[in-house]
Amino acid sequence: MGESRRVLIAADKFKGSLTAVQVAERVTAGLRRVVPDLEVEALPVADGGDGTVAAAVAAGFERREVAVTGPLGERVTAAFALRDGTAVVEMAEASGLHRLPPGVFAPLTASTYGSGELLRAALDAGARTIVFGVGGSATTDGGAGMLAALGARFLGADGEPVAPGGGGLAALARADLSGLDPRLSSVSLVLASDVDNPLTGPKGAPAVYGPQKGASPKDVRTLDAALGHYVKVLEASAGARTAEYAAAPGAGAAGGIGYGALLLGARFRPGIEIMLDVLGFAPALASASLVITGEGSLDEQTLHGKAPVGVASAARAAGKPVVAVCGRLALPEAALHSAGISRAYALTSAEPDISRCITNAGPILERIASGIAEDLLL
Repeated sequence: MGESRRVLIAADKFKGSLTAVQVAERVTAGLRRVVPDLEVEALPVADGGDGTVAAAVAAGFERREVAVTGPLGERVTAAFALRDGTAVVEMAEASGLHRLPPGVFAPLTASTYGSGELLRAALDAGARTIVFGVGGSATTDGGAGMLAALGARFLGADGEPVAPGGGGLAALARADLSGLDPRLSSVSLVLASDVDNPLTGPKGAPAVYGPQKGASPKDVRTLDAALGHYVKVLEASAGARTAEYAAAPGAGAAGGIGYGALLLGARFRPGIEIMLDVLGFAPALASASLVITGEGSLDEQTLHGKAPVGVASAARAAGKPVVAVCGRLALPEAALHSAGISRAYALTSAEPDISRCITNAGPILERIASGIAEDLLL
């Protein structure tokens, strides 16, 4: 590795401190402090969750903005990315936790309606392939809001639309998917997620992810029952496949919006896998002699489809060495090596105080990157 002269930086964001673009900028600056003429290519990556549109824009996609409905019904400005007929749509842009006021959660009423509006905007822009990145949601409505925005109807016994959010689905009497936007049938829709949970049950969306969105144990039971009822009503109106989709990997992603996407005919693919394809990772990798990946916390979750492991897996298959940068390292060396990462450099090794680490993440990362250059590039 000491002879490595062309570096590819393919890192995710350090959540709460640095975007993926800023991580690449700081690592580049630190490397070039030591090797001023070093060839560096930056390819910020994401795994389908928040930051996915930003990664696509950094890779040359056009950013498009549109006014949509936020999780609580307010109007928000959300973005998607477009290039050559391929759109990258990030559900968190419209329906993410970050769209809620600080300290406010709405586990029973938050809706994915705006995510459906975002998909419709991508169709309006002429997208023929839509990569739908899901994660970071404020919602647990099984994608009902998204489907409603695309033309589906979810009605109560009185013939009126049920209330928004997962809680409202308990009153669902009739579902009608016949009005779905006909353009969806001619588009390739890819569900990009690092989550393979089913919709309901002990590993389902309410039980596993509901508490992160403010759901109490009672709320979790309410949501699980409401989503189960939703599936039964859909099965009665749209056939047995709707029940099969509820048990499929990815159905429980982002509060069950994965289920809604599967109803639309989406193909489920690991988020980092599809994003590496879309971002043009393979050609960038071909000319690299060292790959630097990373994210805010390298931990047990990283091993389950997060961006650094996806990058390392592809790099290892191409015979390229990989090191990682991170804010915090919580994986043993053996786990790193089995994931294809030869070494990890954590900000906390340079600054043990976590709050200072977060506040000064940029300058500390530059110093860490200079250390990588001294270790591996001189």
